[in-house]
Amino acid sequence: MRRRSLVLSIPGLALAPRAYALPPAQLQFPRDHGAHPDFRTEWWYITGHVRAGEREFGFQVTFFRSRVDATQDMTSRFAAKQLVFAHAAVTDVSGRKLWHDQRIAREGFESVAAAPGDTRVRLRDWALERGPSGYHAQIPAGDFTLDLHCVPTQPVLLQGRQGLSRKGPQPEQASYYYSRPQLAVAGALSLQGRRFEVTGKAWLDHEWSQEVLHPQAVGWDWIGMNLEDGSTLTAFRLRRQDGSALWDGGSYRTSAGTLHTFSAGEVVFSPQRRWTSPLSQAIYPVEWIVRTPADFYTVKAVIDNQELDSRASTGAIYWEGLSDLLDSNGKRVGRGYLEMTGYVKRLRL
Repeated sequence: MRRRSLVLSIPGLALAPRAYALPPAQLQFPRDHGAHPDFRTEWWYITGHVRAGEREFGFQVTFFRSRVDATQDMTSRFAAKQLVFAHAAVTDVSGRKLWHDQRIAREGFESVAAAPGDTRVRLRDWALERGPSGYHAQIPAGDFTLDLHCVPTQPVLLQGRQGLSRKGPQPEQASYYYSRPQLAVAGALSLQGRRFEVTGKAWLDHEWSQEVLHPQAVGWDWIGMNLEDGSTLTAFRLRRQDGSALWDGGSYRTSAGTLHTFSAGEVVFSPQRRWTSPLSQAIYPVEWIVRTPADFYTVKAVIDNQELDSRASTGAIYWEGLSDLLDSNGKRVGRGYLEMTGYVKRLRL
């Protein structure tokens, strides 16, 4: 859902909420691969797992765009009308370590832009662009570098009601949301100066909204999973302070392309094992049983410490990391990403 996500309030830059119900829309491509600057919040989010010989890695690249309503009438090109944030992370599975970096800048110059019309997002030397063969992510971060090509192998997956995805009990709590699961990944990953030629699979989410979280929502739990047989699973829930579900949803698409969209109440997240962060002291469930109409699944973090400290950009601390998916028989059937927000403090959009 992402990210579903983490574009938060920045001191001194008031983001005026405009809560109203989004109408159903016919998403059009390639136009809707691009930015929607009239909407308050937007993100492009790629997660994946790759291998180089015996070494395994997870990776995450997220670009956020946030419209600042209070500056829209300003004429100066220096006015912060749109903010662009970016997060990137690498999970070194064998090294049992997460590497993370982040960026933030205002849009308005060629080096910082989220372009309409197609996916072209840039934050200085970080970029995500879509071309004829797929997506290209170039992320020269502090301790790692990603140079990855992600090629679609399946059609666009429209989440919710033909791309209109409810995120709460009130109709204004919704977003336009589609996914590109089962992306074929190839390229290079460098970690602390060592270069790896990698291949694997990835998942892309693109979501935009005027979203205002329900007053009772403190955060969410979300999974996006590529199954080994070519099917795909999305599941999420919005969570109250006491840990109960305020809203839930998701989808399952078979390898043959049949899409099953889950109704509210059909997805249940049940925590099984918890881990306490030494950084934030937050307690995260790093193993879940997730009940869906498709199956009862177990979701297990590949390593426990995949907490991201993004206080230098979006202001939040959250958990997001590579995880295994097991079916009701205990067999590993897929791999993807688990995201958990609002465990340190209430998430504010």
